[in-house]
Amino acid sequence: MSSYKQAGRAYVIEFGGAMAAYVVVLIVAITILNANPHAAWRPLVALAPVIPACFAVLAFVRFLRRMDELQRRIQLEAIGLSFAVSGILTFAYGFLEMTGFPHLSLIWIFPGMIMLWGLGLAIASRRYQ
Repeated sequence: MSSYKQAGRAYVIEFGGAMAAYVVVLIVAITILNANPHAAWRPLVALAPVIPACFAVLAFVRFLRRMDELQRRIQLEAIGLSFAVSGILTFAYGFLEMTGFPHLSLIWIFPGMIMLWGLGLAIASRRYQ
């Protein structure tokens, strides 16, 4: 088995575990928040899903470290595209909000970056085929 496949397999296990924990913590946090609308500790509960999300990020960093140079270069190009396009889109939309466009919650930025990373990964991977 190639080192990239081994790295991918380890990543799927680590990332999958972190995402499973995220889903459980998210459901529990939402349930607790809905049951306690006036509790002073609500911000701490609301932040609880960030903990397993951090483990997902660590899994990705470990995955990057296990890749060969070409795969890292492809990932770097994809992440660079995601970073740049996300920055421009959020910058532009901030100006549009000043003209009356609806306010968008910051919670949508990270999922948007991930989707753009996927697009960038498809583009960068195609360049090296």
